[in-house]
Amino acid sequence: MNGHLIVVRHGESEWNAEGRWTGTTDVHLSSKGFHEAALLGEKLKDIPIDKAYISQQIRTKETLEGILDASKQYDVSYEVTPALNERDYGELTGKNKWQVQKEIGEEAFENIRRGWNYPVPGGETLKDVYSRVIPFYAHTVLPLLKDNQTVLLVSHGNAVRALIKYIESKSDKEITKTEMIFGTILIYNVDDKGKLLDKQERHIASAPPPA
Repeated sequence: MNGHLIVVRHGESEWNAEGRWTGTTDVHLSSKGFHEAALLGEKLKDIPIDKAYISQQIRTKETLEGILDASKQYDVSYEVTPALNERDYGELTGKNKWQVQKEIGEEAFENIRRGWNYPVPGGETLKDVYSRVIPFYAHTVLPLLKDNQTVLLVSHGNAVRALIKYIESKSDKEITKTEMIFGTILIYNVDDKGKLLDKQERHIASAPPPA
């Protein structure tokens, strides 16, 4: 029997709150994001975590700290890896998403946001993200799961979507309709190839932090 894989997207960042494409830019969590991290931790109190991995972006570290603090799992070790970095949005980085949507139209906008291999000038496609996330998952995370350890990954929307594509065997077309929304926890049991055996979802209420 393998251990659990827990996958979480970071809480809302300051640029998320402004509707800006963030990518690999280091932006802190918003006050709402810190609150979301604590709520995520409350949802994970019943699952002992053996190891955690985060991206190089500070918002994943802040989310992890909130989760471990709220779940009272203070001694969990973690490692930082570029494999879990958010997608590089190239020339779109820092631009307001909704202004770009007005400029380029709905179809192109959705292709940029959700497409499998839709180019962004100077940036990455989801396929590019997949090419770094999945080898890390297979070579680093999967052996721990086979050793009955429970591993928490705190990452970003597109890196998580890449994982979902592999674990749940989604087609290129199916993944364009898949989104990892804020406040969602995915808990997987996987086989020896890292593929889905069963999946549980937990959700937090999308509410502003207390005043």
